[in-house]
Amino acid sequence: MNIITAVNEALRDELEEDEDVITYGEDVGEDGGVFRATEGLQEEFGEKRVFSSPLAESGIAGTAIGMSLYGFRPVVEMQFSGFSYLAFYQIKEHASRMRIRSRGDYNVPLTVRAPYGGGISALEHHQESPEAFYAHSQGLHVVIPSTPQNTYSLLRKSIQLDDPVVFLEPKKTYRAFKQEVDREKEIDLEKARIAKEGEDVTLIAWGAMVPLAEKAAEEVDASVEVIDLMTIYPTDFDTVLNSVKKTGRAVVLHEAVKTGGFGAEIASRIQEEAILHMEAPVERVTAPDVPYPLYTLEDYHMPNLKRTVNGLERVLEF
Repeated sequence: MNIITAVNEALRDELEEDEDVITYGEDVGEDGGVFRATEGLQEEFGEKRVFSSPLAESGIAGTAIGMSLYGFRPVVEMQFSGFSYLAFYQIKEHASRMRIRSRGDYNVPLTVRAPYGGGISALEHHQESPEAFYAHSQGLHVVIPSTPQNTYSLLRKSIQLDDPVVFLEPKKTYRAFKQEVDREKEIDLEKARIAKEGEDVTLIAWGAMVPLAEKAAEEVDASVEVIDLMTIYPTDFDTVLNSVKKTGRAVVLHEAVKTGGFGAEIASRIQEEAILHMEAPVERVTAPDVPYPLYTLEDYHMPNLKRTVNGLERVLEF
């Protein structure tokens, strides 16, 4: 499977195994979604369980919250993560807070899927990386897969969870590569993955930046440990800190802008809990602090191999 196929198969298997699972969003039904992630599902499961919604993100999220309170497990698609801001109030103020607001009487088993990040030469509001917004909304799980295997396993786990999940899919790598996917493999929703073991420096990334991190690790004359965070919140800081205490150096790689990006939280936690193990300051390789540009400047905006390698070398040479 590639990542888009893994999304489709995870949805298919959950729809088949649990009659309370439904999925909808703009063009999700007969068209199969803008990236064809839901292709064929309406034909297989019918219009009552897979359908297209009006062009109204707040309505998509609001109806899903209501249905989840009464037994359904909705999986809704925001066509692009930049459109999800129109549903931000519903997701942050209602979905994330319902369990504590009702003192445990109600929960919201809702999964919000959204393609995120750049790399496809689209308009600026199609390309942003909003993970830090959602990570700041306690009560949500924020999940970003990087491979077909963890896309399939994490999406199924997200749908089965009794709490709301924002599931951000890296559209740059939707069809970039394939791998064998074990449908029986379970992945912990709150555990990071060590994508590559190393001894000299820890490189932390998520989503479409993980393949870039793995490639950069091969370009430097050092042993690089690559950590795929997978779940941004709740964050598996134990895996990060254990790695940094071993290597003594850390680089954080993400697509979002630098100021207020989730890399700042990682760097801060390393400083708080592992500073006595550090041989160099934490380096961040990110997008610059400017609005997302039009596609002709996209390659200058997104982190690339050269910038990532330079970041690793600065830390190693400190």
